[in-house]
Amino acid sequence: MSAIYFQSSARSADGLHRSGNEDSAFVSGQLIAVADGMGGHAGGEVASRIAIQSLQKLTPVLTNPEIDSDSVEDLLLNSLFTIDSEIGEYADEATELRGMGTTLTALLVIDRNVALLHIGDSRCYRLRGNSLEQLSNDHTVIQELLEQGAISQSEVADHPQRSVLTQALMGQGTVVPVLQMYEAKEKDRFLLCSDGLSTVLTEKEIKSLLKKSDKDEAVKALIDATYINGAPDNVTIIVADITGDEISTNQLLGAAQ
Repeated sequence: MSAIYFQSSARSADGLHRSGNEDSAFVSGQLIAVADGMGGHAGGEVASRIAIQSLQKLTPVLTNPEIDSDSVEDLLLNSLFTIDSEIGEYADEATELRGMGTTLTALLVIDRNVALLHIGDSRCYRLRGNSLEQLSNDHTVIQELLEQGAISQSEVADHPQRSVLTQALMGQGTVVPVLQMYEAKEKDRFLLCSDGLSTVLTEKEIKSLLKKSDKDEAVKALIDATYINGAPDNVTIIVADITGDEISTNQLLGAAQ
């Protein structure tokens, strides 16, 4: 297998209690991304759209085989600063949208690896064989409290700060980007999702539904399960399998459309 690609199925849904969709997503052969906007319907839509459309515009450069991998990693990492700046500039002009922001979780194929760019609490999981692993680390107050041992996992669901982010793209110039590299193997399955999925289903439930052999069926089953459980938020899901077959799709979802 000389080159690897994402063979993806994706969907973004409003949920049962939202009047619009603040999530955005992008699917291509070598870059996939999910963004969950915040700051009110209009602001969240704008922020997540800026993030995803910026990555879409950058994709031809990020996937150019003539650019060395170190340069690609630098470009991907620095894209967070660009997106953060664009959100800030937009909010400066549209003052009613000040305070808007977005999460961003993206995977890019670099050689035989995948690079994870992540900020906020949208998530990236990898299903390898029968093992599901959360690769992203939530940038939330709750996660910090868990790591400190200040609260237990059983206290998370009812905690008053369960939705408070410690990092997000809000145009304030305070982001601390981190790029994580993972080896990719054929038959690996990756899941990118907004917290409209991860706060509604347990990891065990996600794993069970993600294991469906057909990607489209897995996406439908995961979305359906969130609706059965009340779907309190927008929910956006990308299920992507690693393949050696060239994939040339270019698709925007949610508010980015």
